[in-house]
Amino acid sequence: MSKASGVSEAPAEFDLDLDQAPELTAERAANLRPASEVFPEYVLAQFARSPGRPRKPSPKVQLTLRLDAEIIDFYKAGGSGWQSRMNAALRKGAGFTD
Repeated sequence: MSKASGVSEAPAEFDLDLDQAPELTAERAANLRPASEVFPEYVLAQFARSPGRPRKPSPKVQLTLRLDAEIIDFYKAGGSGWQSRMNAALRKGAGFTD
């Protein structure tokens, strides 16, 4: 056990017998608490979250836009990625070059 952090290393491999785990009933689920209320800070620090994906210099903006159904159907007919294709068409129509 590490004296500095108080956290010991987990074994490289261990057997987890799911038959020994209690069933998660509605009553047990209602009594669950966040890890921050249960574990001390030095334990939570072992599971620090990464900052995530780097921010784009010009992120996209979400908005509500009303378009003709025929326009939406046209782009959706091309399969997945229809929003990106529509964005590219709007960029081209606005004169942006990539």
